[in-house]
Amino acid sequence: MSKANLPSEAPSAPDPRLFIQAVDKAFRVLEAFGRHRRPLSLAEIAAETGLDRSGAQRLCYTLRQLGYLELDALGRGHVPGLRLLDRSYDFLRMHPLVQRATTPLMELRRTTQERVDLSLPDDLTIIYAVRLQSKRESFVATLIGRRLPMFCSSGGRAMLAQMDDRQVEDVLARSDRQPMTPKSITDLPTLRRKIAEARSLGYALALEERLLGEIVLAAAITDGGGKPVGAIHVAGSLSEWEPADFRKRMAPLAMETARALSG
Repeated sequence: MSKANLPSEAPSAPDPRLFIQAVDKAFRVLEAFGRHRRPLSLAEIAAETGLDRSGAQRLCYTLRQLGYLELDALGRGHVPGLRLLDRSYDFLRMHPLVQRATTPLMELRRTTQERVDLSLPDDLTIIYAVRLQSKRESFVATLIGRRLPMFCSSGGRAMLAQMDDRQVEDVLARSDRQPMTPKSITDLPTLRRKIAEARSLGYALALEERLLGEIVLAAAITDGGGKPVGAIHVAGSLSEWEPADFRKRMAPLAMETARALSG
């Protein structure tokens, strides 16, 4: 994992001698869509990115010509372009852990008959790189690229459990601990206890912290030096599982798959 993606470190300030402002502005335009679920007008893109309208217009035009932005078919503004999927494909096909994990994840999905995910750490968040669906899913839960805060996700806590206390405190201190549901755990003493529990058990469990009615168990994948590089998630419904039964059934399977992918 590159230094910039280590979950225990804040991103370093860019070197102004090497940093290209125009590239930064272009990516700020693309990243503006991550905060919305609808097309954005030029005025909205300018406001989101801090650019003036003329600069936003030139960048949007350029990105449209390159295929990374498109105009909404109903004329409501800009939307991400199809070309962005090519870059996601490039990332996934070249990531060694994603390559190695695909077959074990498919086997875990067949065994559990529940949703199985692979997440990767990115500073204060996790991002889903593989998602194998079960019989019932919300739309968002089917998509790769979904980010969750590390502190309130089972995969994030499983990875935090593989870090030392200094790294854990750094992540918790820098996290915006806003609840995603009424069941999300946000207070520091309880979060520390949950991370300590994950260290002891070898897995982390989250009950309705991202989605009401959902139970998710995760085990961390580590590299040869013991650093967390990913997590295996198994997600079920509380309408079908008692938490104790879910733990008993899924914990050995998730930990076995994570161990097979570690090192």
